[in-house]
Amino acid sequence: MDTLNQEKKNSSKTSLTPWIVLAVCVLPILASTGLYYLWKPSNFVNNGELIGPTPISQLQLKAVSRDVFSFSELDGGWAFVAIDQNYCDDTCQTKLYLMRQIRLTQGAEKERVQRVHLFSGGAIDDAELLTKYDGTIFVSLENIDQLKVFGDESDLSQYIFLVDQIGNLMMRFPVDINPSLMKKDVTKLLKLSKGWKTVN
Repeated sequence: MDTLNQEKKNSSKTSLTPWIVLAVCVLPILASTGLYYLWKPSNFVNNGELIGPTPISQLQLKAVSRDVFSFSELDGGWAFVAIDQNYCDDTCQTKLYLMRQIRLTQGAEKERVQRVHLFSGGAIDDAELLTKYDGTIFVSLENIDQLKVFGDESDLSQYIFLVDQIGNLMMRFPVDINPSLMKKDVTKLLKLSKGWKTVN
């Protein structure tokens, strides 16, 4: 009798083993799938809008005051890029101000961030503007059509774009973004990218 009962117990354990193995394998998949589709995190990792990433380090832009401008000239640094047509209006000035201030808030890391302003309509003759935003690379382009990689031409002036040190266009910030949120993104990116290989 005891032997029979023991055999039944062993048989029961043996029949359960495949189900236990299956459960161990399948449950994590079901859980992760459920989390992916049903759980929405309360906070996004980034505040800016991710793009691409789109390689632009070799993009050659025909400029008015020089033959070409290439993002490879930035020596492997991060770069804010503002794009405008003609006169630098209030929106343009806001972007120039944000790029300067967010860079300054990075402390010792600010040297890794450059500022580029691309525009059409001839050279800027506003000496006060050039002095106020000294350090910004101002490039007057023959036309804005060269910048299709940045998106729809009608929207370009509404964003500050961010190019990483590898030479990828990878994020954009709306002009009306809370500066502290923009600073948070840039600080995090600079910290994470210290070991990245830079563009040649």
